[in-house]
Amino acid sequence: MRFSNTGFKTINASKVLEEEQFADFNTGQYYPVNIGETFNSKYQVVGKLGFGVISTVWLARDLKEHQQVSLKVYTRQEANWGEFEVYRRLNQGNSSRPGYGHVRKALGIFTIPRAGGDHYCLVQKPTWESFRDLLYRNPIHRFTEELLKAGLKQVFLALDYLHTECQLVHTDIKGDSILQEIEDISILDADAPVYASRRFELPRKFGNAVLSDFGSAVRGDEKRNHDAQPNVYRSPEVMLKTEWSYPVDIWNVGVMIWDLFEGRHMFYSNDPAGKGYSTCAHLAEVIGMLGPPPMDLLGRGIRSHEFFAEDGEWKAEVDVPQDTSLERSDEFLEGKNKEMFLVFMRGMLQWRLEDRKTAKELLEDPWLNDHID
Repeated sequence: MRFSNTGFKTINASKVLEEEQFADFNTGQYYPVNIGETFNSKYQVVGKLGFGVISTVWLARDLKEHQQVSLKVYTRQEANWGEFEVYRRLNQGNSSRPGYGHVRKALGIFTIPRAGGDHYCLVQKPTWESFRDLLYRNPIHRFTEELLKAGLKQVFLALDYLHTECQLVHTDIKGDSILQEIEDISILDADAPVYASRRFELPRKFGNAVLSDFGSAVRGDEKRNHDAQPNVYRSPEVMLKTEWSYPVDIWNVGVMIWDLFEGRHMFYSNDPAGKGYSTCAHLAEVIGMLGPPPMDLLGRGIRSHEFFAEDGEWKAEVDVPQDTSLERSDEFLEGKNKEMFLVFMRGMLQWRLEDRKTAKELLEDPWLNDHID
């Protein structure tokens, strides 16, 4: 296959571009991918999709299967073997389960040999942008109720598969980690700069929403209490350092809904002294939203004594926000519809992890399925 060398935007060679800003670039840690280069005797690179601290991502054609793929090329000798094992479990699950098609799987993993250290490469189906990107493409910067429901149904299908079939906890669910598959493949052929990441146009038709980014996923059938989750999405059990498992993902989804539907975070967790994220401030906001935590939960928390007295009273210096609640926080629904939405939200936002509904139970929720009397 030949590639045109005309019609592209010229980038000044002195301009620092994307991964070139990272220190590892100048030490040769990134593989110098070239357009037209063929890897593993079958994947021919046609354009760049993105970059990160430990990888670059490229659009390629599978010359044997005659399909488009994405190649995630890791920096030299960088590999997340835990993530690769997660993909193995995802691929080997029961493909007849409804959620099988809503988790992003691996098409293959191979090594790119290079003097001084090899590079691992993850092959996947190319996807369109994330829920977060879709949010900001919308002029009002929030999902409509219809779009939210359609997206959540697919997320819960993915989580039901992840939790019950694969026994995995994602731990990193946010708008960035839910991607749209590309059904309208014509957008993959659009002209784009060669070494700058391309941004696809809106497709005529969206494919499945798929849960992705499994680099922080862990086994759900093992006891653990280590720190996890993005700061403002952390669940009470992670903040208080009790044992946690699958329900941390349910909390994540509940908090993420505020980003998508309300257009703002549910919790901001800002340290009053301006030192960034604060667990203390975060817990204070959760109390303001849900009320005080149950005593039995505090009794299980290794860090509970840092924030609560023996009788369960809040003792930290950060004030609990007043006049806040789920009811006051929602700004866009009213009447019976709002009542049912809040019941749905409370199924996810519970202090005790055992009080939260499962993904399967949430799939049957009346509000999610428009069963409004």
